[in-house]
Formats: sequence, structure tokens, C-alpha cells
Amino acid sequence: MRAIRILLADDHPVFREGLRELLQGMEGATVEGEASDAASTMALIRRTRADVLLLDLSMPGRSGIELVKKIRDEAPELKVLVLTMHEERQFAMRAFMAGAHGYLTKRSAAPELAQALRKVSAGGSYVGPWMVDFVARNLTAPPESAPHQQLNDREFDIFMRLARGENPTEIGRAVSLSTKTVSNYKARIFHAMGISSEAALVRYALRHHLIDDNDVM
Repeated sequence: MRAIRILLADDHPVFREGLRELLQGMEGATVEGEASDAASTMALIRRTRADVLLLDLSMPGRSGIELVKKIRDEAPELKVLVLTMHEERQFAMRAFMAGAHGYLTKRSAAPELAQALRKVSAGGSYVGPWMVDFVARNLTAPPESAPHQQLNDREFDIFMRLARGENPTEIGRAVSLSTKTVSNYKARIFHAMGISSEAALVRYALRHHLIDDNDVM
């Protein structure tokens, strides 16, 4: 059986190294290339043939969900397995709606990665046990009308970063936007959601189970 050809896209070198070692010890898997941000990820998929891309949602550059859409447009045959720190179910839903084939948290990567890779490379979808019921329910249910559901992917990413306590300067560095642009997004999010302060935004995120107390910085 042909080995699964894998690309790694994550901005943390130490994590990539650990992931590479894990994959090198996995029978039937080969690492064909690595990238550390959105731009290098797009360059990598354009020049390297592979079966599966292991993609972090929080790299510098284009927002993670936007990047999934861009990859699916340019390389429709490449399977995208999201491997991320984000355990928020709404991130997973948006990733699948953008075209991801699987969603795996870094916390559960070691025990689940081999199964996820086999399933995704064979044309299936993979989601961890913590997400199964939520995905099944929300993919078949009518869209929610909660204010956060009306945000576009970039707005939702910034909304979640604000909810976790990041300031516009930190967010700008993380997503390669100016502080002024992030502040404009922030104002637009506040207006769209009918909230007037960061404290109200955090309370909203907690009330809708988008974050928990451990996420608030």
C-alpha cells in the first residue's frame, strides 16, 4: 500500500519537530514538506504533491478558516486535516463548512492521529469523540440565529481572540493585520453583536459556551 504523503503547517517549530517524529514512527506515513505561516503553506501546496495537509488554524497571515477555503480552491484533491489548539466547537463547524476533511485537537493528537490520517486520506471525514454529536446535530439543523453566527470567518476569529483576552496589538501580530485594522474589526463586531464593552463580549462568549473560564487571560 502506498504511503500517505503528508504536509505539516504549524508556526511552532518545536511542535512541528515532535509531530514529524511521531509521523516518522508511523507505518505508512511520510512527511513531504513543512510550512510555518499562511504564505509558506500556499507555496508548499503549489510545489509539493501530497495526500493530506495537517493544518494549524492559528498561524500568522490569513485566518485559519480563510486559509482552508483558499487551499480547497487551489488544491481540491488535497485532504485538509485541521490540527489545532482550538477546542471550541464553533471553530470546528466553521472548518468543516470551509472544506476541511477532519478536525483534531493538539491535546488528542498522539492517540488519534493515525486513525484520523487513515480515514481522511481514504476520502472520509474525521472528528474526535468530543465533537461527534455536536457536528451531527448542527450539520442537519437549521442555522442558528445567535449574533456570533452572523460574523464572517475573519470577524469570528478576531471575536474569539478578544474573548480570550488578546488586545488589538497582539491580535494584529498574530494575524498579520495592523492594530488599526483590528480595532476597526473590533468596532464592527461590537456593532453587529449589539455589545458595548470587552467585558460584555467575554460574558457573551461564556454564556454561549464558546470559551470557558480557563480560556480568559
